[in-house]
Amino acid sequence: MAITKTDFMRGMQCPKMLWLDKHKPSLRVVPPETQARLDAGNDFGDRAMGMFGPYEEMTVYRPGTRIPDKKAMIAKTQDALERKVPVICEAAFCNYNNYCAADILRKTETGYELYEVKNASEVYVQFVRDAAFQNYIISRCGLKIEKIFIVTHGPDEENPFIPVDVTREAKGYYTWINDNIWELNRMQKEREEIRTEPGEQCTRPYECWYYGYCHGTVKEDEQIRMGL
Repeated sequence: MAITKTDFMRGMQCPKMLWLDKHKPSLRVVPPETQARLDAGNDFGDRAMGMFGPYEEMTVYRPGTRIPDKKAMIAKTQDALERKVPVICEAAFCNYNNYCAADILRKTETGYELYEVKNASEVYVQFVRDAAFQNYIISRCGLKIEKIFIVTHGPDEENPFIPVDVTREAKGYYTWINDNIWELNRMQKEREEIRTEPGEQCTRPYECWYYGYCHGTVKEDEQIRMGL
């Protein structure tokens, strides 16, 4: 695969982050609190799959692993679309090897609604851009996305999910994504490490997992020796 949704979001925060993901992933240091937040987000996403009732999930793992089999997921998604399944979760799409998996696709009379699930109490701009990337890939695959929603968590268990319509904002990023996705594709294949000065992008919108490496607090040989 070329650029995934995660690749794009990380690359737009900092190109060096994406380059390190591809060439030196052993340097990552994921703080325990960050991992806990990611795990909670996954749990919330799993619960949200049923927010519209019965659904079919497209997740397929490579044998003996927890690594998604993207080609198998794409094929499974196409079969679900042909069968007109009303609600498809983790629907996978690929355009020129660029890939995304949508949390929820809900069929309408004339197209689909896209739902991106976030374990947060409000909508942030990075969430909209995340959904916008999915809309870009899915639309280029020929599927009509009519509305786009960010699903945040509700105030209580009786109202656990709140869909927020971000259609206009998300579709407005189409050209921005097209202008950057090909440059990120090129950049991640560079043989020499990308040089980027530490700055605001090191912590916003998320703290980078390579913070220690880029700030010199932990050297590359130390991280390898420590097994990080």
